[in-house]
Amino acid sequence: MTENTFPVYTADAIVNFYRTEVLTGQESKHFTKSDLTPAPKPEAVQTLYMRVLHLLYRFRPECHSMVPLLENIQYPVYHEGATAIMSVYMRMRQFLPMCLVYDFSLNDLLAPKKQKTLTVLSAIMNFLHFRKQRMDLVLEKQAKFRADVDRLQTYTRGNREAEKKIEMLTTIPPEQQAEADELAATVSELQATTMHECQEVNVKNDCIAEWKTKIAEKSQKLAQMKVDVSNLKEDISKLKSQIVESPEELKTQMERMRENVKNIKNSITETDERVVELQNMVQSVTHTEAEIQQMYNLLQDLESSMNNAKQRQEMYQELTAQYEKKQKELKNLCVEEAQLKRAQSMKLDKESKQNIRRQMKKEMKEQHVQDILGQCNQIHQKREEMADKIQEITRETLQLKTKIQSLRDVCSKETEKAQALYDAVSTSMDDLHKRIEMHVVDLKHDFVKISANF
Repeated sequence: MTENTFPVYTADAIVNFYRTEVLTGQESKHFTKSDLTPAPKPEAVQTLYMRVLHLLYRFRPECHSMVPLLENIQYPVYHEGATAIMSVYMRMRQFLPMCLVYDFSLNDLLAPKKQKTLTVLSAIMNFLHFRKQRMDLVLEKQAKFRADVDRLQTYTRGNREAEKKIEMLTTIPPEQQAEADELAATVSELQATTMHECQEVNVKNDCIAEWKTKIAEKSQKLAQMKVDVSNLKEDISKLKSQIVESPEELKTQMERMRENVKNIKNSITETDERVVELQNMVQSVTHTEAEIQQMYNLLQDLESSMNNAKQRQEMYQELTAQYEKKQKELKNLCVEEAQLKRAQSMKLDKESKQNIRRQMKKEMKEQHVQDILGQCNQIHQKREEMADKIQEITRETLQLKTKIQSLRDVCSKETEKAQALYDAVSTSMDDLHKRIEMHVVDLKHDFVKISANF
């Protein structure tokens, strides 16, 4: 149960905690371990509980001694001694269930025991630790809320400045409106011309690529022809070495060779003509390349201007995107601000209501205190009147006692006199009785004598 509820601390830890966190001034100096062990002192425990209630509920210790003067209470002066203890007991009974202590009794105030007192103080110590942690968290949340409010204000200022900058960037002054229109027209014309020239350049590039492929093919054919010529020369040399004696075969071979040479010469002339044509075409291509280079430079200039325009357009788009983003953030922040304002207004309403309630309670308490003080003054007046009456009664009782004493003295004297008279009368009555008896005896003798004579 101790692991599942709260730990029970030692007396030294409890004394150190309550001296630093709860008690102040001379009370913290005079509070020692001997107040709790081996036998707790009721006065120290009661003052400690009063200070805990004052720390948690702002219920001052002197308020425990105020008697609730009702009409049906007779002699409220007699309740002053037990009022403080009963007030502390009732409020501790209401508070300790929050600390998981449910068996607090009146005997724990009047005659506290060591283990029970340490358990109750450990429970209160655990609750105070938890209260301190929660208060730190609440203070952190308040600081974060304030920081968020400050950040929201800075964001709103930044959004306003950004909106002003965007307006400055987007709005063209009327002095430069004509120039901007001219620049936009020239840019559109340049874009059209650059598109047309880019198409022409692409067509010429395609033609140049085709001519380059044809030249490469012809060069490959020339190389192949040169290889064939070298092979034929080798064959001729071989054939010369292997000349047959028959002249007819030589003639036929020579004719074949001549035809081959003519064909080769014709192909060479054709290739030379083709090469000349290709060179002319290459010269024309170089000329076109120079023109294309000029056009390319112009296109680069146009491209740089287009890039600048694109950069400006991208910057404009980025600024618009940032503006939209800022607007979204501003909307979110406005929504959050509205929520925070609602929460703040609700909190302010609650605080105002609580302040009004507190003010009402305070006024009621002050009125109650004034009534109680008036009743106390009336009670003191009645008490003084009762004291005066009691003094008069005591005086009267003293006078009666003196009279009774004097009467007792007189009575004692009278009783003594009466006793003396009684004693004298009793002695005289005894003498009379004796005399009467003697006369009776004498009369009897005389009667006996007379009866004897008769």
